[in-house]
Amino acid sequence: MLKMGIRMTQQSFFSAAKIQRALDRATRRALSKFGAYVRRSARSSIRKRKRSALPGKPPSSHSGLLKRFIYFAYDMSHESVVIGPVLLHGGLRGGISSKTGKTVPELLEYGGRAEIRGRPVHYSAHPYMGPAFEKEIPKFPSLWRDSVK
Repeated sequence: MLKMGIRMTQQSFFSAAKIQRALDRATRRALSKFGAYVRRSARSSIRKRKRSALPGKPPSSHSGLLKRFIYFAYDMSHESVVIGPVLLHGGLRGGISSKTGKTVPELLEYGGRAEIRGRPVHYSAHPYMGPAFEKEIPKFPSLWRDSVK
Protein backbone atom coordinates (compact mmCIF):
# COMPACT_ATOMS: atom_id res chain seq x y z
CA MET A 1 0.00 0.00 0.00
CA LEU A 2 1.31 3.45 -0.98
CA LYS A 3 1.09 6.14 1.63
CA MET A 4 1.18 9.81 0.54
CA GLY A 5 1.18 12.86 2.67
CA ILE A 6 1.37 16.55 2.15
CA ARG A 7 3.39 18.64 4.48
CA MET A 8 2.10 22.19 4.68
CA THR A 9 4.21 24.95 6.06
CA GLN A 10 3.56 28.60 6.47
CA GLN A 11 5.83 29.26 3.50
CA SER A 12 3.39 27.42 1.22
CA PHE A 13 0.79 30.16 1.53
CA PHE A 14 0.83 33.61 0.05
CA SER A 15 2.10 36.19 2.42
CA ALA A 16 0.06 39.36 1.97
CA ALA A 17 2.80 41.48 3.51
CA LYS A 18 5.45 39.96 1.23
CA ILE A 19 3.29 40.53 -1.86
CA GLN A 20 2.56 44.12 -0.81
CA ARG A 21 6.30 44.80 -0.34
CA ALA A 22 7.05 43.37 -3.78
CA LEU A 23 4.31 45.52 -5.35
CA ASP A 24 5.52 48.63 -3.54
CA ARG A 25 9.11 47.99 -4.68
CA ALA A 26 7.98 47.41 -8.28
CA THR A 27 5.86 50.57 -8.24
CA ARG A 28 8.73 52.64 -6.88
CA ARG A 29 11.14 51.25 -9.49
CA ALA A 30 8.78 51.69 -12.45
CA LEU A 31 7.76 55.24 -11.52
CA SER A 32 11.33 56.26 -10.74
CA LYS A 33 12.53 54.96 -14.11
CA PHE A 34 9.69 56.82 -15.82
CA GLY A 35 10.64 60.00 -13.95
CA ALA A 36 14.25 59.60 -15.09
CA TYR A 37 13.17 59.12 -18.71
CA VAL A 38 10.95 62.23 -18.68
CA ARG A 39 13.66 64.29 -16.97
CA ARG A 40 16.25 63.19 -19.56
CA SER A 41 13.87 63.97 -22.41
CA ALA A 42 13.02 67.43 -21.01
CA ARG A 43 16.68 68.27 -20.41
CA SER A 44 17.73 67.19 -23.87
CA SER A 45 15.00 69.32 -25.47
CA ILE A 46 16.42 72.51 -23.91
CA ARG A 47 19.29 73.84 -25.96
CA LYS A 48 21.92 76.18 -24.57
CA ARG A 49 22.17 79.17 -26.88
CA LYS A 50 22.15 82.95 -26.79
CA ARG A 51 19.00 83.63 -28.82
CA SER A 52 15.47 82.94 -27.65
CA ALA A 53 13.57 79.89 -28.85
CA LEU A 54 10.68 80.24 -31.25
CA PRO A 55 7.22 80.24 -29.60
CA GLY A 56 5.91 76.70 -29.17
CA LYS A 57 9.43 75.22 -29.08
CA PRO A 58 11.31 74.24 -25.90
CA PRO A 59 13.02 77.23 -24.26
CA SER A 60 16.63 78.16 -24.78
CA SER A 61 18.84 77.91 -21.74
CA HIS A 62 20.99 81.00 -21.52
CA SER A 63 22.65 80.22 -18.19
CA GLY A 64 22.06 76.45 -17.99
CA LEU A 65 20.07 76.69 -14.74
CA LEU A 66 16.72 75.47 -16.06
CA LYS A 67 18.28 72.47 -17.75
CA ARG A 68 20.41 71.62 -14.72
CA PHE A 69 17.63 71.91 -12.13
CA ILE A 70 15.00 69.55 -13.56
CA TYR A 71 14.52 66.71 -11.09
CA PHE A 72 12.16 63.87 -10.31
CA ALA A 73 11.16 62.33 -6.98
CA TYR A 74 9.05 59.35 -6.02
CA ASP A 75 6.24 60.38 -3.66
CA MET A 76 5.62 57.40 -1.36
CA SER A 77 2.47 58.81 0.23
CA HIS A 78 0.69 59.17 -3.14
CA GLU A 79 2.57 56.39 -4.97
CA SER A 80 3.38 58.80 -7.76
CA VAL A 81 6.36 60.54 -9.29
CA VAL A 82 6.83 64.32 -9.41
CA ILE A 83 8.91 65.59 -12.32
CA GLY A 84 9.85 69.18 -13.06
CA PRO A 85 12.12 72.15 -12.48
CA VAL A 86 12.93 73.41 -9.01
CA LEU A 87 11.97 76.96 -8.14
CA LEU A 88 15.08 79.14 -8.24
CA HIS A 89 15.33 82.68 -6.98
CA GLY A 90 16.12 85.26 -9.61
CA GLY A 91 14.61 86.90 -12.68
CA LEU A 92 11.20 87.59 -11.20
CA ARG A 93 11.28 88.60 -7.55
CA GLY A 94 11.79 85.36 -5.64
CA GLY A 95 11.12 83.36 -8.81
CA ILE A 96 7.41 84.23 -8.63
CA SER A 97 5.53 87.06 -10.30
CA SER A 98 3.83 89.02 -7.54
CA LYS A 99 0.87 89.95 -9.76
CA THR A 100 0.09 86.56 -11.33
CA GLY A 101 1.57 84.17 -8.78
CA LYS A 102 3.15 82.17 -11.61
CA THR A 103 6.70 80.87 -11.40
CA VAL A 104 9.26 81.31 -14.17
CA PRO A 105 9.14 77.61 -15.16
CA GLU A 106 5.32 77.87 -15.35
CA LEU A 107 5.54 80.96 -17.53
CA LEU A 108 7.97 79.19 -19.83
CA GLU A 109 5.82 76.05 -20.11
CA TYR A 110 2.41 77.71 -20.55
CA GLY A 111 3.14 81.34 -21.39
CA GLY A 112 1.41 84.29 -19.77
CA ARG A 113 2.02 87.70 -18.33
CA ALA A 114 4.37 88.73 -15.53
CA GLU A 115 5.79 91.94 -14.15
CA ILE A 116 9.54 92.47 -14.19
CA ARG A 117 10.91 95.63 -12.56
CA GLY A 118 7.46 97.22 -12.66
CA ARG A 119 6.90 96.53 -16.37
CA PRO A 120 4.42 93.99 -17.72
CA VAL A 121 6.05 91.29 -19.85
CA HIS A 122 4.35 88.70 -22.05
CA TYR A 123 5.89 85.22 -22.17
CA SER A 124 5.18 83.00 -25.18
CA ALA A 125 4.61 79.35 -24.34
CA HIS A 126 7.74 77.21 -24.66
CA PRO A 127 6.52 73.77 -23.56
CA TYR A 128 9.24 71.35 -22.50
CA MET A 129 7.80 69.19 -19.69
CA GLY A 130 4.50 68.30 -21.38
CA PRO A 131 6.12 67.15 -24.64
CA ALA A 132 8.76 65.18 -22.71
CA PHE A 133 5.99 63.42 -20.76
CA GLU A 134 4.02 62.64 -23.94
CA LYS A 135 7.16 61.33 -25.66
CA GLU A 136 7.95 58.91 -22.81
CA ILE A 137 4.42 57.72 -21.90
CA PRO A 138 4.44 54.86 -24.48
CA LYS A 139 7.40 53.33 -22.57
CA PHE A 140 5.48 53.25 -19.28
CA PRO A 141 3.70 49.87 -19.68
CA SER A 142 6.98 48.12 -20.51
CA LEU A 143 8.48 49.36 -17.22
CA TRP A 144 6.00 47.12 -15.39
CA ARG A 145 6.77 43.99 -17.41
CA ASP A 146 8.16 41.26 -15.10
CA SER A 147 8.52 43.82 -12.29
CA VAL A 148 6.97 41.66 -9.56
CA LYS A 149 8.74 38.38 -8.90
